[in-house]
Amino acid sequence: MTGSIELPAAEQALIDSFIDNVWLADGLAQHTVDSYRLDLLIWAHWLQGQGGALLAAASSDIQIFLAEQAESMKAATLARRLASLRKFYRHYLQSERIAADPTDTLTSPRRVRPLPKALEEVQVEALLNAPDVDDAAGLRDRAMLELMYATGLRVSELVGLPVEQLHLNPGYVQVIGGKGNKHRLVPVGEEGRHWCGRYLAEARVLLCGGRNVPTLFVNQRGEPLTRQGAWFIIKGYAARAGIAAERLSPHVLRHAFATHLMNHGADLRIVQALLGHADISTTQIYTHVATARLQALHKEHHPRGK
Repeated sequence: MTGSIELPAAEQALIDSFIDNVWLADGLAQHTVDSYRLDLLIWAHWLQGQGGALLAAASSDIQIFLAEQAESMKAATLARRLASLRKFYRHYLQSERIAADPTDTLTSPRRVRPLPKALEEVQVEALLNAPDVDDAAGLRDRAMLELMYATGLRVSELVGLPVEQLHLNPGYVQVIGGKGNKHRLVPVGEEGRHWCGRYLAEARVLLCGGRNVPTLFVNQRGEPLTRQGAWFIIKGYAARAGIAAERLSPHVLRHAFATHLMNHGADLRIVQALLGHADISTTQIYTHVATARLQALHKEHHPRGK
């Protein structure tokens, strides 16, 4: 679960020191201590994969981490994971190893587990139209937003997508991700193909500056775009499009993709396959959309629906 890559000795020492402290100070049961250790190892390995470190983590890092975890995890487990991180960072705040607790402003996953309210299609259009496509970075952003909405990719899948896994003709993206790193093919519509084609032809070479970068999306330094970078871009354009903060999450366009598919009559199993959910129960969070649509149709067309 934590991967085969070993943590740097200094990172492992931080976890070990914290575990020793809570075991001695709080007299916790062994299974509780083991849970703390597991949660922190999973978090530390995830951070290491982003080039981060435990005591340098920001609130946005934890938010993205928990959002990704939420797709394959029960809310109670997610809440416990955040509780472990809270205790860890409060310990090092009290020890004056960090100046601020990155978990301080985070809400318990028990309250944030439900999806944010779905964006209306007109709001998505405003978001997609927000970038200035006369600029290389703006053209990249338009292509990125279009691809996210066209395919429902997770942020981690988007930023890690190799160039060769986007097939503009006939129009699909090959994705390796989700639980078990499974392969899936997701169609890309005409708009997504158009903007990704323009980005590849006009902007990416400028942003790369001659570097050979394997990932499709790069930042303005010609390096692979990070999760944090993608989330920053989404938030910026959402504000420009007038989308309220409470409607945002790192996966806002993924949720819109699934919700709008359901609104237009897509089968739940098809949505499951496109999203890459291992279990249909994860996809069933979108069934409220289908239920609302059926109720509206019934009210409009049935003689006793009024």
